[in-house]
Amino acid sequence: MSQFGEVLNLPLRHAGKVRELYDVTSDGEPAILMVATDNISAFDHVLSTPIPDKGAILTQLSLWWFDQLQVPNHVISTQVPEAVAGRATIVEALDMVDVECVARGYLTGSGWVEYQASGTVCGVPLPPGLVDGSKLPEPIFTPAIKAPLGEHDENVDFATIERLHGTQLAEQLRDL
Repeated sequence: MSQFGEVLNLPLRHAGKVRELYDVTSDGEPAILMVATDNISAFDHVLSTPIPDKGAILTQLSLWWFDQLQVPNHVISTQVPEAVAGRATIVEALDMVDVECVARGYLTGSGWVEYQASGTVCGVPLPPGLVDGSKLPEPIFTPAIKAPLGEHDENVDFATIERLHGTQLAEQLRDL
């Protein structure tokens, strides 16, 4: 269900748990208006009470990280319709790699649940005795395969990403 569709009056491409994507053009080329909503998603479920301005904070945090990391990214412009100013960007229409790339420095969430059962997170063995919120000895790459709205993303090991997308792309995703 779109939160911004009526005010934007643009073709909705996709509505996810926390973002809505609209088809636009930028300099005559196909592009996407990516809008971050105020929805809260925990364990892949959208909770009933949104957090005011969460989408704006999420967008600004993402832009800050893109600036810090200095890696190529999808952002074309922050010049967006007034109704979504601060919470949206114009981005390139790219082919999506259906992998959520998570770099964990701390043990919590679905990683904590897996660790309690197996002592690993996404196949990465961790030392015994960690507790929820423990700082990990070093950051680890813990990928997940994106699931449709309302379903759980599937945490997987690196070998699964290699099988699905090839070693070169898997390594590039991990290294970035």
